[in-house]
Amino acid sequence: MQFNVNTDRFDPYKNFKFKVKWDGRYVAGISKVGSLKRTTEVVKHREGGDPSSSRKSPGRTEYEAITLERGVTHDPDFENWAKKVWNFKAGLGSEVSLKDFRKDIIIEVYNEAGQVALAYKIYRCWVSEYQALPDLDANANAVAIQHIKLENEGWERDIEVAEPVEVPI
Repeated sequence: MQFNVNTDRFDPYKNFKFKVKWDGRYVAGISKVGSLKRTTEVVKHREGGDPSSSRKSPGRTEYEAITLERGVTHDPDFENWAKKVWNFKAGLGSEVSLKDFRKDIIIEVYNEAGQVALAYKIYRCWVSEYQALPDLDANANAVAIQHIKLENEGWERDIEVAEPVEVPI
């Protein structure tokens, strides 16, 4: 099967070029985004006169949390968002920002030429886990990574992002 616009393309998009956007701007340094996964509960039932077999219907749909990772920097975006859910020592009545602790985010996937190939909108996200620093090891040769875990209430593909036309050079 071939792509609709790029009929010479046979391979799927690679997963190493992407950007994440919230509050109308791109977030710096994100190196890893967890998978977008939803699961729909199966509800089994049967007719009263037919005890030998059951029928299945869809039940509630759950959207798994999404993890974002990046190297530790001075950029406070992860920490500032996490503080909106719980701000230690903020004072009675202001520990949680009920007004704006949820955000809609956009994940954009790019092709090798740097064109937006896919985008997903993730709705009503909030930080359920924040890791400011990993375990530190003086003998390691690695980048210090911080991460946030985003609970969400659903996502959808942005159908306004069309398959980019890939022209030969």
